[in-house]
Amino acid sequence: MNKMKTVLVVDGEYIYEEEKHLTVLKTSLFFSNDGFIVYDCKGQLVFRVDSYGPDPRDKGEVVLMDAHGRCLLTVRKKRPSLHHRWEGFLGERSEGQKPIFSVKRSSIIGRCGMTVEVFNNPGEEYQIEGNFGQRSCTIFNAAKESVAEIKRKVDASTNVVLGKDVFLLSLKPGFDGAFAMGLVLVLDHINGDDYVDSDEAGMIPTTED
Repeated sequence: MNKMKTVLVVDGEYIYEEEKHLTVLKTSLFFSNDGFIVYDCKGQLVFRVDSYGPDPRDKGEVVLMDAHGRCLLTVRKKRPSLHHRWEGFLGERSEGQKPIFSVKRSSIIGRCGMTVEVFNNPGEEYQIEGNFGQRSCTIFNAAKESVAEIKRKVDASTNVVLGKDVFLLSLKPGFDGAFAMGLVLVLDHINGDDYVDSDEAGMIPTTED
């Protein structure tokens, strides 16, 4: 099996040589699109996203921080945008700064997915397929290899599937974990803003789409 190439988009500190499983925890259950904390299998804090509340005006921009509060990435909804496009900016976004990647809904009819384009590496593209509302998504590279997965977390001691407020982000070797977590933030926004989220409906677009 060929070794997967290193993908650096945000920060090389979060690229691992072995498969890495991070636990993602929503820090508030009162509103969709609240904060997150992310920790590794040893319980060490890796990332955090502070709560950004129920006010929709606050939902247009989210900052991903490391364990020490350093800004790694800002994801921002592009307005106006027909395809619900989001853009990622290195660090804390400043006026006039160019994005390093964009995320938009796939234009392929009948597919419920997202397309991710990385700007500093022309031709580098990813597809996100699956159902984020059910915490079941896979990120594929252009060669259709899985580079990261979002899945439900199972309690190891009881073998019980935990609630959707806590889930796993599994990273393949060489894939930028900060980039992957930025994509999780975009998916969380899109799922909270634009989709009916129920066990039956999952990520079905609302009638306004």
